Amino acid sequence: MIVWPTTLALEIPGIPANLHWGMPWALGLLVVPIGLLLLRVRRPAMALPTATVAASLPRSLRQRLLWAPRLLLALAMAAGIVALARPQLGEGKVLTSTDAVAIQLCVDRSGSMAMPMPIDGQEASRLDVVKRVVRDFLLGDGRELPGRPADLVGLVQFAGYADTACPMVRDPKALAQLVDAVPLAERYEDGTAIGDGLALAAARLRTAEQDLKSRHNELSDEDFRIKSKIIVLLTDGDNNRGQYDPVEAAKLAASWGIKVYTIGIGSDSYQIMRTPFGDQRIPVRSDVDERTLRAIADATGGKYYRAEDGRALRDIYADVDRLEKSTVKTIDFTDYTELFAPMALAAGCLLGLRGLLGATWLRRSP
Repeated sequence: MIVWPTTLALEIPGIPANLHWGMPWALGLLVVPIGLLLLRVRRPAMALPTATVAASLPRSLRQRLLWAPRLLLALAMAAGIVALARPQLGEGKVLTSTDAVAIQLCVDRSGSMAMPMPIDGQEASRLDVVKRVVRDFLLGDGRELPGRPADLVGLVQFAGYADTACPMVRDPKALAQLVDAVPLAERYEDGTAIGDGLALAAARLRTAEQDLKSRHNELSDEDFRIKSKIIVLLTDGDNNRGQYDPVEAAKLAASWGIKVYTIGIGSDSYQIMRTPFGDQRIPVRSDVDERTLRAIADATGGKYYRAEDGRALRDIYADVDRLEKSTVKTIDFTDYTELFAPMALAAGCLLGLRGLLGATWLRRSP
């Protein structure tokens, strides 16, 4: 069984993009008027001895327009067929409603993040692995991570102190570029201020609604609401710098309705030490304070994860992506203005004009 579409929009240069067709199959009948114009019909004629002389005489205006009735008939048929196809002009607007997740990425950039970590069969620094996976989290990797195009996302980085690398934005591409630019801490600023990073990220999320209202014009016709607020805190060490205790900062975040997902990254590893006898691998034990990270997650209703390689880290971000989903609804409010009557009227006028000319000035003898 063949099911014809109820409406069809054809994008043709010079034709309005909002033009739809209620019965598009009828347009196939346009071959009939086209064939009428292309078909040459030889009318019966009588041979006269003066025909050659008459042919050399100049043609009158009437003789030059004898083809007009056939053209008018073809145009009338074409207008009637277009009317049968029910042309419609769409009038309306699209309303998008988004219930988004506000996400603060809180990333450790201390010196220990330079230690090697396996990912995809290779080794890279822990910070580079984090950058690669966070970029996939924001933009999507075509597999487990679909990306976060509808969300409000910001970035806080910390080492010996915490600072905002990017405010809350709805531009994952720009944010991914800023994530790529996060540097390892220099020796003078090294340390791990987990509590300060968490407190700053929570403060940024607390004012997310006010920041959103101040940039309301950017949303145009979109209805944008924050569905939930989360922090994804990633570190490879324990809190040894800063003013805020991590657990107290977590309790503050919880009082503001913010959920924290904590990730302890890395495992027992090694450092390369150059000696006169060649490069030596020095074992280094992991400093991840799992007890504190679990307490932060438990205090806010979040979850603690441990990632020892790039594959595990990607799985963690995929799990966070599944747990914190945004909802985007698009509603198309459209009315249609029927153009059947104008096209049918045009067909009738063309047919009437053809009949008038054919019966008077352009009348031809049989």
